[in-house]
Amino acid sequence: MLSREYGVLAGAGGVKDMVRQLARSMARWNGRSVSVVLPCYGFMDPEALGFSQLVDPLAVTRPLEYEVDMDYVRQERREQIRVWTARQERVTLYLLDSARFREKLGVYTYTSADQQISSSQKQGQGHYDYFAMNVLLQKGALNLMLLLGAQPDIIHCHDAHTALVPAMIRENEGLRHLFRRTGTLVTIHNAGLGYHQEVADLDFARAVTGLPMKLIRESCLGSDFDPFLAAAPYAHFNTVSENYARELQESDDDRLTGMLGHLLLERGVRLAGIINGIDPGEYDPVTPAQSGICAAFDPVAAGTLTGKELCRQELINRCGAGNQISGVRQGGTLHCPQNWPLLTFVGRLSEQKGIDLLLLAMEELLARDSEFVFLLLGTGALAEEQEVLKLAADHPGRVCVLLGYDPILANQIYAAGDFFLIPSRYEPCGLTDFMAQLFGNLPVVHAVGGLVKVLDGETGLSYDGDGVPPLVNAVERALTLYRTKPGQIRTMQRRAVQLIRDRYSWRRVMQQYLKLYKKASPGQFIEN
Repeated sequence: MLSREYGVLAGAGGVKDMVRQLARSMARWNGRSVSVVLPCYGFMDPEALGFSQLVDPLAVTRPLEYEVDMDYVRQERREQIRVWTARQERVTLYLLDSARFREKLGVYTYTSADQQISSSQKQGQGHYDYFAMNVLLQKGALNLMLLLGAQPDIIHCHDAHTALVPAMIRENEGLRHLFRRTGTLVTIHNAGLGYHQEVADLDFARAVTGLPMKLIRESCLGSDFDPFLAAAPYAHFNTVSENYARELQESDDDRLTGMLGHLLLERGVRLAGIINGIDPGEYDPVTPAQSGICAAFDPVAAGTLTGKELCRQELINRCGAGNQISGVRQGGTLHCPQNWPLLTFVGRLSEQKGIDLLLLAMEELLARDSEFVFLLLGTGALAEEQEVLKLAADHPGRVCVLLGYDPILANQIYAAGDFFLIPSRYEPCGLTDFMAQLFGNLPVVHAVGGLVKVLDGETGLSYDGDGVPPLVNAVERALTLYRTKPGQIRTMQRRAVQLIRDRYSWRRVMQQYLKLYKKASPGQFIEN
């Protein structure tokens, strides 16, 4: 597998969870030999993370180092790579260490620390050399396979950042023969505009990738070279929910991708839809030490959720006047009587996630209803962060904003909250709805993409329609249920957890990927 994200090592969204949990599931429950290659970013300390330098197979007394061709237009050039490796959860991990990756303090965007170093590196903006970063990862991974003598059954490419690999191994004579029994699968985690990793300079794309200019020109979305289209003749494709696959290839919602889904269909690519799974054991409030919460509770068990009430009160106290939660930038405080519902949000502060709609809806709800509080954890561009801080400042005691991200703090918010708001304009799959449900926090979702797995009135609340009014109405329905039908709330909490365990665990979802791997493999791939 090739990815820009993986578990706690490097993450910006749901990709980190999906890649780690699928890789681990294949290794643990299906006995596969699984390797994952990703960059070694500047925020990583490989040795502290348990990695060691990979030794050269031909000279075991020295670490493996190699050069990768990274030509620019009319400039032949190479970049140096060394490799760190570790084995975690039966998965072999490789970190590609280069100067280009080391200078990056965020996975995809510049951070506030980058902006302090250089005013041209604006917080929240994408890296200026994003395309070269992606090519270096892909070429570096293919060269690593050559040096290790690896000929995998499948190379699984996650998102546009790694989608050029199928074209690279079929358009390079040596690689084409070496990997003749290797299948390729491209998973589209997000097809929205801004996620394609396109490049407008076709001559640069030709120079740095080494791909034929004919393929470069035939793989344009509009006037820009698009990695997904470049992979279309060579790879199998899937996306991360059945409904998102349908939206991309059978509906007008594909306009949000620049009509990428329809273009792929015209080229004979039918997207398979496989909903992302989750490992319920990782988000189990019955084991508070593992989850990082202060008290145990079981959303499925009969009776009241005393432990959840303790988790709620502990977090509200930490967000109270005179307190500051470490590791994040806090704006506002919470004062919440025991019978008031706690609304929560964890995610990126972006247009896709509907943060602008959420802020407008919250202003309206706070004015209408004086007996609830709202807690938000997330990061985004400077403008979005300033907007959420303003909401907190305007509503002291009722809104608390935590800028940053920490998985343990996220778990504590899932465990404390009553309702979890997901007003995304589009959402390929969604994993935070699962995480919240496992902690007894019922999601309120816009019924798009993978969020249709939240069943209205059964495992959460969902709403159709764009804009602020449908979101406001859905939240008001949730507040009414909380105050008037606590028994129904408990039934929904139990149903949500049980459905995840029965239908969406990785042990079950993994089987669908095995079938897709078999379909993609030109060699003898055994499902087991």
